[in-house]
Amino acid sequence: MRPEPEQPFFVRTAGDKDAEAPPILLLHGWFASAGLNWIRAFEPLASRHHVIAPDLPGHARSTPHAERGPGFDIDATADSLAALLTRVSPDRPAIVVGYSLGGMVAQSLWRRHPEQVAGLVLGATSAAPIPASRGRSPFAGLLGLAHHSSRLAELATRFPVRVAFEAQKLLSQIIPGLPASHWAVREFANHDWPTVFDAGRAIAHFDTREWIAEVDVPTAVLHTQRDSLIPPHQQDAMIAALDQPHVESLDAGHFACVRQDFSDALVSCCRAIERDLS
Repeated sequence: MRPEPEQPFFVRTAGDKDAEAPPILLLHGWFASAGLNWIRAFEPLASRHHVIAPDLPGHARSTPHAERGPGFDIDATADSLAALLTRVSPDRPAIVVGYSLGGMVAQSLWRRHPEQVAGLVLGATSAAPIPASRGRSPFAGLLGLAHHSSRLAELATRFPVRVAFEAQKLLSQIIPGLPASHWAVREFANHDWPTVFDAGRAIAHFDTREWIAEVDVPTAVLHTQRDSLIPPHQQDAMIAALDQPHVESLDAGHFACVRQDFSDALVSCCRAIERDLS
């Protein structure tokens, strides 16, 4: 695994650029990073694919979008990712794998740049994670307050040592054998927290229900059956709107990506996309 130099995103890449199988773009979830979200996936995917895994704007080692300051825009992120794919995989569309927030960005990427997307894998995500009936405006307002509050931003940016210590203990518990857990804690410490808070506002306003049925590329869904953040019924509604997607179910909550069996389900999804493309 290696960082990709001179990109607007910090990008990890793995695998052979000339691999016969389609390249894979991995898009991580909110509050995570490419390294944290996909630590189980790099090796099994790289054995067959060229893997491209950016940190999303403001997360870990990627800076916010310069023109937006400490703000997060899903469509603008999708546009920047299309430009990234043009640079690193100019001749081949990618299988775009999105988890949680990354799944929302993946939907937007297909909508805005369909020529870049060979297939979609959508994990622990939804077409409308916070419908208006669940209080979209109050949630968005709360995240907007956090984004604009200099005191909250200051506290978050400091990332107190005690919080770092507790995060390190938690990571060691949920990812047994994680190499250098202090590295994982630094991923959180490197976040631009005003931008990360604003990503929550973007999630609150996200809604693709009007057009998600138009997705015309092979699609697979990683369904997290015990997810309290993206409830199963929301994932079911997205599955019903898509055109017969391949579905892999995990008896897990929202953080299924840290489990040992996650990579098996993800690889199965990617293989299903390949079969549909052949």
